Amino acid sequence: MDRRKLLLVVAVVVAAIGAAFVFVYVQGADKRAAGQYETVEVLTAVQPILTGEDISQAAEAGKLQRTRIPRNVLLPTAVATVDSLKGLAANTNIYPGEQIVPEKFGGVAEASRLPIPKGQVAVSVELSDTARVAGFVQAGSEVAIWVTAAALLEDPDAEAIPFTRLLLPKVTVLAAGSTTLIAQTSTEADGTETTEQLPRTLLTLAVDQDQAERLKYAAANGELSFGLLSEDSKVQKSNGVTAKNLFD
Repeated sequence: MDRRKLLLVVAVVVAAIGAAFVFVYVQGADKRAAGQYETVEVLTAVQPILTGEDISQAAEAGKLQRTRIPRNVLLPTAVATVDSLKGLAANTNIYPGEQIVPEKFGGVAEASRLPIPKGQVAVSVELSDTARVAGFVQAGSEVAIWVTAAALLEDPDAEAIPFTRLLLPKVTVLAAGSTTLIAQTSTEADGTETTEQLPRTLLTLAVDQDQAERLKYAAANGELSFGLLSEDSKVQKSNGVTAKNLFD
């Protein structure tokens, strides 16, 4: 066999091997793509499920739905129905979009415990709808807390000028309780009294001892209001605002 024929045979063999490698790679890529886009059905939360809430009650309230998700993001223990969780309650807050897994549910007594971060305590405050951002503050929210009062709390001897000032720049909400109507009576200049039924909601926060003391003092001597934080929110302590610097 002359040299030219030999080179031709070698070229044909190399081309065949290359084609085989390409075929195997494409087959593998197709399988990887199929695995990536193959979907499975799983139970997910569509509304917040609070600590202590029974799974059956959450389902009846429309807080759960069966959703198709890519197989490669499926949690190993995720369930597609509530059957295996009947009689159990959430032992931590579950947020919209989360897959339902047995690890987050337990007996009612176990679930009644709040998920308090290590080193902190849980304290509760009662706020109006306006003060809690029209109801958008829920369990798991991070909030900044302002206080409005009729006197400078840190200096009892100072001139009693109403002010608003940032109290705590970032606090986590552990739980949001039910809303109740509170009777509030106001007196007009002519002595006429008007009673209104105002909605107020109990919110439980995770704070350290220093924050708890500041929070309780401010709540007892002024009015608290929350600001809902996002990842891009920027708040910092300042001297606050009074009538003297409102328009500076």
